[in-house]
Formats: sequence, structure tokens, C-alpha cells
Amino acid sequence: MDDVAASRSTLTGGAAVKPPRPRTPSADTALLGIYEISKILTAPSRLEQTLGSVIAALSSFLDMRLGMITILDQHGNPEIVASSGWVSRDDGKPIDTLPPKVIDRLVATAMPVIVEDVSRDAMFAPAAELITRTIGKKVSFLAVAIKSDSRVVGTLSINRTSEELISCAFEADLRLLTMIANLIGQTVKLHRMFSADRQRLLNECSTLEKALDSCLPKETHRERPDVAGIIGESPSIMEVLDTIAVVAKSNSTVLLRGESGTGKELFARAVHDLSRRSAKPFVKLNCAALPESVLESELFGHERGAFTGAVAQRAGRFELANGGTLLLDEIGEISPAFQAKLLRVLQEGEFERVGGSKTLKVNVRFVFATNKNLEEAVEKGEFRADLYYRISVVPVFLPPLRERPGDVSLLAHNFIENYNRENDQKRELSESAIATLQRCYFPGNVRELENCVRRTATLARDETIVDHDFACASGKCLSALLWTSSASGAYYHARPETAGMGVAVPPPGIAPASRGATESGPAFPTESASRRDMAGAEEADGFGSSRKMIDRERLIEGMEKAAWVQAKAARLLGLSLRQVNYALKKYNIEIKRI
Repeated sequence: MDDVAASRSTLTGGAAVKPPRPRTPSADTALLGIYEISKILTAPSRLEQTLGSVIAALSSFLDMRLGMITILDQHGNPEIVASSGWVSRDDGKPIDTLPPKVIDRLVATAMPVIVEDVSRDAMFAPAAELITRTIGKKVSFLAVAIKSDSRVVGTLSINRTSEELISCAFEADLRLLTMIANLIGQTVKLHRMFSADRQRLLNECSTLEKALDSCLPKETHRERPDVAGIIGESPSIMEVLDTIAVVAKSNSTVLLRGESGTGKELFARAVHDLSRRSAKPFVKLNCAALPESVLESELFGHERGAFTGAVAQRAGRFELANGGTLLLDEIGEISPAFQAKLLRVLQEGEFERVGGSKTLKVNVRFVFATNKNLEEAVEKGEFRADLYYRISVVPVFLPPLRERPGDVSLLAHNFIENYNRENDQKRELSESAIATLQRCYFPGNVRELENCVRRTATLARDETIVDHDFACASGKCLSALLWTSSASGAYYHARPETAGMGVAVPPPGIAPASRGATESGPAFPTESASRRDMAGAEEADGFGSSRKMIDRERLIEGMEKAAWVQAKAARLLGLSLRQVNYALKKYNIEIKRI
């Protein structure tokens, strides 16, 4: 391969160094590695998580102390960094071990770079101390360019000790790295094409909505309902507010559906405030926060002596909300037994206090809220179908923040004003800060945006908050830490809208909402999906709470049958590659080289 041959001149000092005759690695191992990585690259997932999985898988096929995939933005700056083997001993980050001069050389020449000892190479002068302190002395470096068509869009690099470089076939490894880099380049290209197309469609949709709105007669324009606490002027929010304004006039039961952090409680309050019951009480209860025995007492009340600690009669939430509105949040979390009790109240409007025999009757407007896929729960038998039909009379789908990007600026300014008022400060957001927030992906929706603004305002050094004050500018974005695998060490920056999939494609378990969703298909992330994601995150670190740790003897037996190839052993044992890697480290089993 010409690139590999030419790369020999990139050894320390720029002089050609003839490497020792290497041992040729197993072709089957290399082929298996490409096969495993190709499966990862073709799986539907966010680009950050995909790259993290690729570099973690690559560590099983190559001897390396640190592996890193870096994707560059349109300005040539690192946008996504996925690493494997990084153990931070201070405030350093994996990208600190890759000097800009190395990236510039790869971008300019697209030729592989081989450095026998980074401590003796001028390019690594700024990073040599960190590399030596983190990885060890006499560290070698191999890197290839990741190309999309003819343009370099990233780098794929590994660090080893110099002894490992001498004892292995670096030419074969460079060929393997080059092939994997080509696969990654095609994946990045497809992700960015998808992102650009999605953004184009969103822009066209926004343009068409504005054009249609301008063509409507003035008398058909509706004023925004006066609702306290709800900030936003996007079409999706206006549509929800218009729906609530209509629904509030009746006594029909409302089911608010949406992702966590979309403001379901605020919209429930809006239903109450816009109704004829606004002068009566608005009572709320989170059904997921209490065990069933306590929940029954909270809702229905109890008589004196009904149970230990019941020293006096107490009215429940149903009685307190009589004549007004009762919000039951997280309704999808109640048990089947309690669902039957709640169904009777909805049907008859009657109940008894715990420990009592007197039937009480109330007049309450019910508003329910959930982020759970109730249709799926009904299908699995976890939620009663008759109760589902009782609570889902008027379903209202709340849009996630990613579908209302125009509201980010309004919300951010409101949050900074609240912060200033509470802390007697004079913080303000610059244009670059607003631009950064509008590019970010917020899985936690409005709640996460508020958390991000408050955290940044608290830590900012100056009164004017700029883009560099945000955590994502230093690779410490909390969304990335939440949604990417901790084993891969992947993180991402707030990226341009036309870059990778960090913003356009949601994290695992989050599906873009659709205002055209029907009752048969809710348009928000289901709680079951979220729980699967959390289980997957646990599995990435080991075996999770649902799977028993494999014993040492069975692990060694499987590794021996697979000729100590971790990926093959994972298939034989019915585990993931990360699980095998985790178990080997846990039991301190040394990998045999056959």
C-alpha cells in the first residue's frame, strides 16, 4: 500500500527509520475485526455512540494503550472525540494527547503518521508530558486519516509502548486502520447527509407555515392564550395552547403526553386556569413518588385509626380538589390493583376513605400526565385497557424542545433573568452563547436547558456569558455523559447544524415527536425505552443488574475455545464484546497471544 510505504518517512525527526521485521498478525483476526466493526457502523444509533463502540471494539483486536477517533467540523476543529483506554489522572482529556500539528498533517497530506517515540518528536512537544504521565514512557503513535470522498473529516489513531510497536506488524495494523477509517468516513458522510436533509426539511416546513399563516385572513388569527409560566412562540407550542384553550372550556378528562422535561405540570395548570374551575383548587400528585399503600391514603384520605400512625381523620387529594382540578402525574406507574380502584372513581365519582365505610362523592376535573407508552403497556397487560380509555379522552401531545428551536432563545433569556433576580446578579447571554444553545441537543428538554443555563451562569467568570463558558466547549457536556457509553469515553461538542448526528438524531430510546401522532402511536420517548437504555448503559460497564456475572472458569474456557479472540469468545458465551472485556479486567486475566 503506497500510503503505508510513504508513511515510513514520518518516523521520529522526519528521517526514514527501517522497522524491524514484524510478525504478521492473523488475517482471520483482522477480518473478524472488520466484520464486527462493520456491524456497529450499520446499526441505527447516534454518531457519538457508534464511534465509541467502534473504538472499544478495535481495542480488542489491536494491542494499544489508547485509541481515539476524532471527527472534525467544517473549520477543522475536533467536534466528536471517542476514545478507549483513557484514564484521566487530572483535568486532561483524550484530545489533549493529539496535538493540532498532527491533525494538520493528516488533513494536509491524508498520509498515515507513525511516530516511534512521541517524547522525541517535535510535533508532540505540548502533549508528550501528558502522554507519558497517562500512558507510560516510550509511547509510539500510529494514525490514519478518515476521509469522506476526497476530504479528510477526521483521524483514527492508537498509542502503544515502543516495545509493542517493535514486536508487532505495524504495516498490517496500518492497513487494518486504513480500512476501518474508510468505513468510518462513509458512515460520517451518511450521517451528515441525513442531518443536512433533515434540517433542510425543517426549514422548508417552517417557511411554508409562515407563508400559510400570512395568507390567512386576519380575522382567523388567534391571539396567544394568556398562560403563566409557558414561554414560547413556535407553531408547535401555539398549536398546543390553542388545543388547551378549547379543551379547558369543557370538563373532559385530559391526558398530557410528552417527554420528561417538556412542562406537563405547567400545561396542566393552564388547563385549570383557562377553565371555569380556575377559582377552585388545583391539586397535583406524582403517582410514581409514593408506594401503593401511601398513594391510596394520599388520594382517598383515611379515617382515624385506619393504620398505625393515623391519629386523626385526613382528607385525601380527591376531597381537596372537589370543584377544581386534580393532576395525577406519572399515571402509567400505578399498579394494576390500584388501577381498578382508580377506575371506579373515574366512572362513579365515588370513593371511601381508607379504613372508612362512608361513600363520598366529589366533582373533580381530571388531568393525567405520563411519558410512558400506554399503548404498549396495555398490550403487555401492565395497564388496564378500560382505564386507558377513561383517561385518554382528550390526549394532548407536548412537543420536545428539539421541535421548537426558535423558543430556545426566549427560554434561555427567561432563565438568566430568573437567575439574576434570585442571586442579585447581572449576567447576560451573548449572541455566541445563544447560538451554542440553539445548536445543542437537549434530551432533558426545557428542564435540561434551564439546568445548563443556571450551571453556566454560576461558573461564568464574566457578566457576559459567551460560547466558551458552556461545558460542551470543553468536552464535558452532561447530555453526552448521559447518553454515550462510559466504557468508550465518547463525548461531543455543540456542533453546527450541518455537521454529524449529535443534534439531528436523538439518543437511544428517544424518538422525534410528531404532531400528527395518533392515540395508537405516541410521539415521544417511552419510559420502557428509557429503561432499556439505562439497562444498556449498565451492560456497557459490565453485566447490569439483570444478568449474573460470568464465572472465571467459564470465561477462561470460552476464551480458549475462541483462541483468545475476545469478539469470538463473546459470541460463544452469548455476551457482548464489552462484557467480555469487562470480565477479563475484573478477574485480572492476562490475554494470551496465539
